[in-house]
Amino acid sequence: MGQRLVFVPECQSTNSLMLDLTSKSPLPEGTVVITSNQYAGRGQRGSTWQAAAGMNLTFTVLLRPTFLAVKRQFSLTMMASLAVFDYLDSVGLTNVKIKWPNDILVGGKKICGMLIENSIQGDAINQSIVGIGLNINQLEFPVVTATSLGLLSGQTFDLNDQWNLLIEKLEKRYLQLRAGKQQELKDGYLTHLLNIHRSQKFISNGSEFVGTIKTVSDQGELILEMDGREKAFLLKEISFVI
Repeated sequence: MGQRLVFVPECQSTNSLMLDLTSKSPLPEGTVVITSNQYAGRGQRGSTWQAAAGMNLTFTVLLRPTFLAVKRQFSLTMMASLAVFDYLDSVGLTNVKIKWPNDILVGGKKICGMLIENSIQGDAINQSIVGIGLNINQLEFPVVTATSLGLLSGQTFDLNDQWNLLIEKLEKRYLQLRAGKQQELKDGYLTHLLNIHRSQKFISNGSEFVGTIKTVSDQGELILEMDGREKAFLLKEISFVI
């Protein structure tokens, strides 16, 4: 990964730019689009990802997981989430959790978000565009629920060094997926999943309720136990109350 690097000083969204580039000409797997200033980053559920210019890592990796069945595409989410977990663990952070499906929290505050967009061709995934926004040196945020490596450690980090370390973790996890070790990835994902086997408040269809996270299906559904029965939820059907 990263052997071919496309750097732009600023752009609206690295995912959008990668989609535009791949629509014009084929790019090799592992191509990375990275920017110092992503001013209109996209997140889950149509949300935006806000990052101060020149202080964080905002990039997108192109993958071609044609070996992966469409019904198992959530494995890409687990793979990328674990890669970021591995990175944060390697720099000494503790209390790191994955909030379903792929937000990364440290001490309950968000340090990383990602947006994975897959293109389907027949029964396989033709390409996967994995966008990652990781807070590194930013010290002030518009919301109190965000944090950064700098805030947590009191240090300033070289962005190139941190990117190299993160891309190494991402490649290692992707090779694990390509080797067919999907169950290992799922086991690791569930181990670090926020509030698994604990009661948690949720909102669905405008109603608040309490459920217990039991697991995540192979298709990425959140499986909750409510009143002694299990129910599966897709991303757009449920929200956490934190």
